[in-house]
Amino acid sequence: MRSSIVISAFVAVVVGFGGSVAVVLAATKTVGATELETASWIGGLCLAMMATSGFLSVRHRLPVVTAWSTPGAALIAATNGVNMSSAVGAFLLAAALILATAAFRSLGALVEKLPPAIASSMLAGVLFTFVLEIFGALQGSPALVLPLVGGFMVLRLVSPAGAVLLVLIGGITLAQGLGMIGSIPALGLSEFTLIHPTFDPAVLIGVGVPLYLVTMASQNLPGAAVLRAAGYPAPMRSILTVTGLASLLTAPLGAHTSNLAAITASICTGPDAHPDPSKRWLCGPFYAIGYGFLAIFGASVVAVFTSFPE
Repeated sequence: MRSSIVISAFVAVVVGFGGSVAVVLAATKTVGATELETASWIGGLCLAMMATSGFLSVRHRLPVVTAWSTPGAALIAATNGVNMSSAVGAFLLAAALILATAAFRSLGALVEKLPPAIASSMLAGVLFTFVLEIFGALQGSPALVLPLVGGFMVLRLVSPAGAVLLVLIGGITLAQGLGMIGSIPALGLSEFTLIHPTFDPAVLIGVGVPLYLVTMASQNLPGAAVLRAAGYPAPMRSILTVTGLASLLTAPLGAHTSNLAAITASICTGPDAHPDPSKRWLCGPFYAIGYGFLAIFGASVVAVFTSFPE
């Protein structure tokens, strides 16, 4: 055991959570989630990260860490006319398709044959509308947006993953200096609520199936590549079964899809975590502890983020 194990695990948690929770909050707003449903959504995701990362890393003695589907959240944020109930129905379908992929090797092989250009085009189409909102925000708050965009362009040359986190911290600091942050709420425990799903065929086809595809193509397959590049096997059948089951169980809490981490996984699979590759799996339990803390105080985390400028 080294301190670098603990540090790498918690850095991965902070980068994974802080770098993309704003996208999830945009998704919750799009589907009209209440404050309680939003807190339940975030808390459910954190519970899934805690359970899946802890189990998979200990079970396989590999640095397997999981994340929520950021492209999936961006997809949801870009939709129109979807309410919370029908969104949960789509989340259940995506989870069922992930479990089916784990159960039938032929389906998994078919997904792996999805041309990278098509997967990239799907993701680009989802993110394009989201990114265009920068220009609307620029008109309303140029003193906040311009320094953040410029800072991101420079920082990503040094660290693409770290740039998101540093811009988030810098944005909070700058917004505070500009008097654009509301009152910070007191620390409080998470609350969870069960949401009855509605299986609307249009939403299932328009959201559920694309959610499954972008999660597989943009998260699970790259995540497996990160593991293999670091010299580890990627037990995809086990990973898909566990993350699919977690997605199925947390969907009624409002949480969308769980999957294998890609970018944040590299923080735990490299030599900075531990010089001995056989010891890096220890990042998994500490990563799980970090998300367990966020699950407990998820409501407060949501309240803090909603006090920031949109």
